[in-house]
Amino acid sequence: MKKVFSCALIFFFSICIFAKSRHSAGRAYSGIFMTMPKKFHEMIVNIPDNFFEPDEIKIFRFAYPDIVFATSFDDEKNDWKIELTVPNKPEFGADTKTGIFWWCDGRILPEEELPNADNYHPILYRYPKVLEDPKDFDEEKIRRVKEYSSRESRKNGAGTPPFFFDFLYSAKSQRTIESHIVQVKFLGHKTRIHERIKEPLRNVEKKITLLAKTDAEIKEFVDSIKSSAAYHWRIIAGTKRKSFHSYGIAVDVLPQKLGGKAIFWSWEQDRNPDGWMILPLSRRWMPPERVIEIFEEEGFIWGGKWGIWDNMHFEYHPELILHNFKK
Repeated sequence: MKKVFSCALIFFFSICIFAKSRHSAGRAYSGIFMTMPKKFHEMIVNIPDNFFEPDEIKIFRFAYPDIVFATSFDDEKNDWKIELTVPNKPEFGADTKTGIFWWCDGRILPEEELPNADNYHPILYRYPKVLEDPKDFDEEKIRRVKEYSSRESRKNGAGTPPFFFDFLYSAKSQRTIESHIVQVKFLGHKTRIHERIKEPLRNVEKKITLLAKTDAEIKEFVDSIKSSAAYHWRIIAGTKRKSFHSYGIAVDVLPQKLGGKAIFWSWEQDRNPDGWMILPLSRRWMPPERVIEIFEEEGFIWGGKWGIWDNMHFEYHPELILHNFKK
């Protein structure tokens, strides 16, 4: 009897300890949102069914809350298998769709692409919270940026794996995606975007428009806009990869005049092949800092923070905001 009682007691305490550790882990993970943009503070964080999956998969769960992520560990492939389901959403005019992928160190690849994993880098990469000043770049940093921007690297180097995004945005072909492209107005200019980013882009517009009523710098920025170009089915120049404009989730905000300033690394490279990567920030056209913050609050990254900078460019990647703003 004593032995039975002892076993029961041990089992009870084991359950309590596991529950406590599970709760503590969940609370700690929830804490990553405390320093993120306001939108993500409002998210309800629940521990996924599969508690032991990589934290990075949890980031995708929170970034795309309407997608069902069913994960299981595949012993044969020694990797996490991810079954994705996008439920039917009448506002998107789409039927429920499913897809099977493997985590592959953050690449999220279909089975047939697993042997080609080295052709892709992880989807989650470093996106700086604060714009880095090129005057602080050391020789190694400059060398890396030059190497990454080289013709050979852009043509044959590893790129962002498109498969998760192809699935999410129905973008395997121009024909399949265009039924999901809608025309909207953004800051007074017509543009075409993917239906999935209609709400976050509308939220960006509302915040900027409201702020422009009291902030002269923001009003001047809004009044200076020439166009807001988004959807365009194309390959990134010098590469073999689809542009995120092909998904309708990237928006180029172009001003009427640049005032002699540079806005895009490649255009500046043509004029200044040896110094474009360290061009002073004062000589680059930039949106106001608060505008950049507003975009980030709604899940967009700004191309001005990339080493190969694209200061007109905003791209919807809530997973990168969650990944980089968690500390």
